[in-house]
Amino acid sequence: MERKFKVFRYGLDKLTVGMLLKIANDPKIAVLTDDAKKKIERSFSCIKGILEKGEPVYGVNTGFGSLCRTVIPREKADELQINLLKSHACGVGDPVEPLIVKMMLISKVHSLSLGYSGVSLETVERIIWHIENDCLPYVPSKGSVGASGDLAPLAHLFLPLIGMGKVFYKGELLEAGEVLKREGLKPIKLHPKEGLALINGTQFMSAYAAFGLYRFKRYLDFADVISAMTIEALKGSLRPFDPRLHALRPYDGTIYVAQRIWSILKDSEIVRSHVHCNKVQDPYSLRCIPQIHGAAREAFLKLKSTLEVELNSVVDNPVVIDEDTVISGGNFHGEPLALPLDYTALAVSEMSNVSDRRVYLLLAGDGDELPKMLLKEVGINSGFMITQYLTAALASENKTLSFPASADSIPTSLGQEDHVSMGSISARKFNTILDNLSYVLSVELLLATQALEFRRPLKSTETVEFLHDEVRKRVSFAEGDRVFSEDIEAVHELVGDNGLIKEINAQIEVDTALKEKFEL
Repeated sequence: MERKFKVFRYGLDKLTVGMLLKIANDPKIAVLTDDAKKKIERSFSCIKGILEKGEPVYGVNTGFGSLCRTVIPREKADELQINLLKSHACGVGDPVEPLIVKMMLISKVHSLSLGYSGVSLETVERIIWHIENDCLPYVPSKGSVGASGDLAPLAHLFLPLIGMGKVFYKGELLEAGEVLKREGLKPIKLHPKEGLALINGTQFMSAYAAFGLYRFKRYLDFADVISAMTIEALKGSLRPFDPRLHALRPYDGTIYVAQRIWSILKDSEIVRSHVHCNKVQDPYSLRCIPQIHGAAREAFLKLKSTLEVELNSVVDNPVVIDEDTVISGGNFHGEPLALPLDYTALAVSEMSNVSDRRVYLLLAGDGDELPKMLLKEVGINSGFMITQYLTAALASENKTLSFPASADSIPTSLGQEDHVSMGSISARKFNTILDNLSYVLSVELLLATQALEFRRPLKSTETVEFLHDEVRKRVSFAEGDRVFSEDIEAVHELVGDNGLIKEINAQIEVDTALKEKFEL
């Protein structure tokens, strides 16, 4: 069981995705204790001892990558670290968004505080200053191949420590050196090994993965409730969600989704109204929601467990065991993250694919109460026809993006780094696929809300009607054609509301232990 605490202790407590986000939103809940400081100082002292012995140790008194056999004179050891940051800061593309930058900094502090990286306490405390003062480095989003860790983005992340690069500070993008002067701070003097410890690591892909996992949790929860509304609107059967069925194929994800849908719909007037109808089976996109959404939940669990190991690991190189033992290995390699990231990205894509199929079913109508295109009068009106073009486009784009980045490797550093993970690309596109999913779900929710009103005067359950009413606060019932992109954007804002889904989840009865398993 996880230790309960009021504050998080860097280098001592277990860092979870949920805690990482909490610290990012309130940095003062994380502290660097005396015990952690002692671990940092012990490791830093080991590096001093190694330098005095004069034996070549990678990155301490040698060059980097393919230059690892080049021995650096002791008087040049500090300059080596500064040049490392400067030369490796060659990223391009849009800047990483501030929340992800802050999570990168937090996870780096935690990793350094484990006491195996040989950095100074001054360096760690300066990084914490950036976190607590919301002084966030400008980090281009492209340039990492995921080994030796996220070199280019991490170099940009830590340029401000030496008074270089840019930072977002108090609403402005400023030169880091200017901000340090304004705050009465001097650039950090990097010691041997420090530059390498800063840029070796998986903090870029880990932060993107954590941010994506947080969003995926919200969209998985919304998808269950939205699909329940679609089942109601289409008068789908509740029988495929019977707990007895899923006990015979007991995947946690499947059981959990089935429990959620069963809880949401079990007391519905609409369900009772067609219990004895002559329809035998629903299409797979309704009947197999536990299996499809549940498989995505299983991918969520895999990425969650991987991240919980990664966030609490020493992921730089070389690793300082003690004054006599410095091991040059590959803890920076992103493969352990890249594979589950690609797996989870595929799961997100599948969620958009099945949601698009439900959108299609909603537009097809039933030839009775539910009209085609979800308008009473079509012909002169196209109704919601083109919304499915949107979901088809987004689902197709997601399929293309689902090709695993980790399937590729291009040797770097003149072949010294001859297999790289491309996990940084996996992490970025994971979030792009999530962006698309959020809009596909928004369209399904918009259409299910419209369709549900054709079943009146019958009512659904409290949970479904609550979500319906939340949509209606933002979007009115469509009597005819209008600019539906405005409606989609309004619903999209709702699907991004973490507080709303928490309120809805509180209404759903599921096994407590299973629920906790799927929390962050």
